Amino acid sequence: MEQTNRKVFVGNYHELPERIGKTVILEDKELAIFKLANGEVRAIENRCPHKGGVLAEGMVSGEHVFCPLHDWKINMKSGLVEAPDEGCVQTYEILKEHDQVYVLVPARVINS
Repeated sequence: MEQTNRKVFVGNYHELPERIGKTVILEDKELAIFKLANGEVRAIENRCPHKGGVLAEGMVSGEHVFCPLHDWKINMKSGLVEAPDEGCVQTYEILKEHDQVYVLVPARVINS
């Protein structure tokens, strides 16, 4: 079985605020989209694994976002929470075509 991804438009690159999260709702998923200081864009699950804090409202530093509730530090590339805390969030691949930013989300499973 092979899983395919579908690309979902989340915004124009030039309109994404730097180091400020944007909440995007895709069906049953809520994502936090961030444009980092280095220009890269990251997409992660928008809930902290600790107490469900909204990560799009968190402070951004480098590749990390700090949960606004209890300051948990989460790596936006790997989704891992930094020790001594434990947990992880789902990360999503980003595709940038010209000025348009898409997130790749699992579409369905194909029998092959």
